[in-house]
Amino acid sequence: MRILLIEDSTRLRELISETVRDIGWKIDAFATAELGRSALEDQDYDLVLLDLGLPDEDGIDVLKSMRDAKMQTPVLVLTARGAVDERIVGLDAGADDYLTKPFHNGELIARIRALMRRAPATLMPVLEYGSLQMDVASRRVMCADTEIGLAPSEKELLELLMRNGGKVVAKAKIEHAFSEFGDERSTNAVELAVSRLRKKLDGHPSGTAIETIRGVGYMIRELLD
Repeated sequence: MRILLIEDSTRLRELISETVRDIGWKIDAFATAELGRSALEDQDYDLVLLDLGLPDEDGIDVLKSMRDAKMQTPVLVLTARGAVDERIVGLDAGADDYLTKPFHNGELIARIRALMRRAPATLMPVLEYGSLQMDVASRRVMCADTEIGLAPSEKELLELLMRNGGKVVAKAKIEHAFSEFGDERSTNAVELAVSRLRKKLDGHPSGTAIETIRGVGYMIRELLD
């Protein structure tokens, strides 16, 4: 899962980013509405964490523009504006949930997971392919009622392949999906993740295989009986 954080407090950006990465999710964090808007144009996100008191624009305007553009991405508003009428304004503008500062990191993660469970079907909070199931919010991967232990990079790879089941995913796209802004992953890292993921899936009756399309990328496909 990839999250966009738009928050002007440097310290809070760092704390939230660390908390989210510890779960195994990706996060891109920006301090201004302008940078956040640019990120939304360049990247698909599973969820947006949005501060309202931004230095260049009110977060409510960012939220309204997202909904005007028909973006269904869940938005969790993070703000010091705790008055009931201000929360109502945010919810009416299209926010999916509201968390008042200061908050506990555990509650933030719980709210994110809850939003992903309620996400539109098009966002596929639970992915299924063959006998594999991945809960995007909890990052759990199951096969025949057995959980498969995967490293964060392996989960990122499997999620991307499952979202494109039966289609070739370019190696460059996988490298980009692995990365965060300013932290590019190498081709070797992708190949290593593919190799490790194959070995772990081979130990379970997943009914799937990961194929290498030389010079192009990788794909997951269902095995024929």
